Amino acid sequence: MMETRRHKTALITGASSGIGLELAMLCARDGYDLVLVARREDRLRELEEKWTAQYSIDVRYVPLDLSDGAAPQKLFDELAGTPIDILINNAGFATYGPFAETDVASQVGMVRVNVLAVTHLTRLFLPSMVQRGEGRILNLASMAAFVPGPLMAVYYSTKAYVLSFSEALSEELRGSGVTVTAFCPGPTATEFQARARLERSGLLRIAQADVGPIAEAGYRAMMKGETVAVPGILSKVATVLIRIAPRFLIRRVLHKLQSQVQRPSAPPT
Repeated sequence: MMETRRHKTALITGASSGIGLELAMLCARDGYDLVLVARREDRLRELEEKWTAQYSIDVRYVPLDLSDGAAPQKLFDELAGTPIDILINNAGFATYGPFAETDVASQVGMVRVNVLAVTHLTRLFLPSMVQRGEGRILNLASMAAFVPGPLMAVYYSTKAYVLSFSEALSEELRGSGVTVTAFCPGPTATEFQARARLERSGLLRIAQADVGPIAEAGYRAMMKGETVAVPGILSKVATVLIRIAPRFLIRRVLHKLQSQVQRPSAPPT
C-alpha cells in the first residue's frame, strides 16, 4: 500500500502582522500547513479562516506571549505529534530611549522574546528536523545585528545574538539536511516602529522598505539555505562599510541619527 505523503508544516511566531504575516502567507501560498503564533488571538482567528479557504491548507493558531518563559515549552507540548518542517522565529520588539531611563520590564521582556524564546524554540524543534534529515529555520535578525545601537542598546544586542547564534548553528548543521538562516533586513514599514515609538526617527527617515518584497527576500533565502541574508543593495553596501569603518565612528553616527527622534506633540485639550 502506498504511503500518503503528509503536508509539511511551517510554524511562524509573530505571525499576526508585519514581516511575520507576510512570511506566513508565503508559506501558505506554497502549500504548507501553518501554525501561527502571536499575542493577538482575534487576528490569528481571522487569518485561520481566510487562509484555510483561500489556500486549502490546515491552519492552526496558538495565542501566546513569548515574553513568558514557559511559553516555548507550552507551545511544543501543544504541538506534540505535529512535525515542524519550517520554523520561523520572527517575534520580536524594541524600545527606544537611554538604557538607564527605560522601563526595566520592557527591557527584560525584550531579551526574553528576542533571545530566550528564539533559543528555546529552536532547541525544542531542531532535534526532530535533524532526525528526519530535513528542515528550515529562519531567525529574524536585523541590520542592527552588525552594529551597536545607542538609545536602543538592548534591541541591537539581541539581534547581534540572533545573528551569531544562527551562524554557529548553520555550521554545526552543515550536511545534516537542516539549514539555519539569519535574515537581516533594514528599516521596514511595519507596526514594529509604532511599538518602539520610532515613527519619526532620523534613522527611519533615511529609508524604509516595503514589507512585501522584504519578506519575499527572506523566504527565498531560507528556502535556498543561505546562512546570512541581507536584502537590498543599500543594505548590502552598508554591511561592507560597517566592516571597514572605525567602531567609534559607527557608534557616534548611530547615536546622532537615533537622537533625532521627534516625539509626537501632545494632542490639544
